[in-house]
Amino acid sequence: MKRIVLAAACLIVVATVLQALFDYSRLRDRQLFGHLVHRIDTDRPVVALTLDDGPTRRFTAPLLDILDKAGVTATFFLTGREVTAFPEGAQAVVDAGHEVGNHSWNHRRMVAMTPWEVRRQLRETDAAIRALGYEGPLHFRPPYGRKLVVLPWVLARQDRTTIMWSVEPETDLAFDAPPQDLAAHVIETTQAGDIILLHGMYSGNDSSRAALPLIIAGLRARGFDFVTVSELIALEAAR
Repeated sequence: MKRIVLAAACLIVVATVLQALFDYSRLRDRQLFGHLVHRIDTDRPVVALTLDDGPTRRFTAPLLDILDKAGVTATFFLTGREVTAFPEGAQAVVDAGHEVGNHSWNHRRMVAMTPWEVRRQLRETDAAIRALGYEGPLHFRPPYGRKLVVLPWVLARQDRTTIMWSVEPETDLAFDAPPQDLAAHVIETTQAGDIILLHGMYSGNDSSRAALPLIIAGLRARGFDFVTVSELIALEAAR
């Protein structure tokens, strides 16, 4: 009986530790090593709009068209595999003057990856983006926002900033929430210095694409300007 109780207690401890590690890996505002930015403290009415994944043949152009018509420069976190599969789309993002970041090679969760595999994911995605002629900074955003020990350690060794976010309507509501609801959530909750996360590269992101012009118009009506992630970081560095 004592062995059964001890085994059960051990299982509870292990489950508790695993849950704690899982929860920590998802935190937006901290990691074990290196520099992480999820927003900045500023009195200036500026926000950074970020778009994850892609490029894709069907939906990169519509996103770029929305941003172009609104005169907004965003930060795109692209995957190396998709950049290589559709370089024309990635080139269009660069040519439109948007900032580009590294979002891994194939969007696998990187929490349990070896240091070698993390470095390979970073290196090959960097190379795919640089092949487009992009010369700007290459910040990194972890797939699904997950990071624990190895990934932040490698990023810190490379003096690389992890970019997370502070406004996430698709998770706070749902990916298929009505566009008006997604937009209202962003417009009502965004504060100066926030980093907004949206997706729009796939067929399941119809609501987000439809919400994007509403978000831009609503935030501008509140007096916000849009900057890239690097511009946002520079504001904090200048304080």
